[in-house]
Amino acid sequence: MKLLGNIIWFVFGGLIAALLWFLLGILLSITIIGIPLGLQCFKFANLVIFPFGRDVTINFEKHPIANILWVIFVGWEMALSYIGIGVFFCITIIGIPFGLQWFKLTTLALFPFGAKIE
Repeated sequence: MKLLGNIIWFVFGGLIAALLWFLLGILLSITIIGIPLGLQCFKFANLVIFPFGRDVTINFEKHPIANILWVIFVGWEMALSYIGIGVFFCITIIGIPFGLQWFKLTTLALFPFGAKIE
């Protein structure tokens, strides 16, 4: 199921989303101030290209101030949009596995600093 899910995800938007996250990471990494945010964009690109079979572990205590600033300025909007997309996919039985992947992205969207993708 993981292989088939990853192939379908990759073909129907995973590649495009990963490229967009990667380009955003490059743009943010141009400045010294944007490097930490660019690194988080690379983390999103890594997860969004093949999300099936991977887990996100949150370590809020590693960078609490950065995570709080992220949630205030960026994270809550991303999390709400990912929840909305996940609920949309979970309405149908066929879309449930894809909705669960969007919920996985929601956890990363809230607290990406210190999070690990396994």
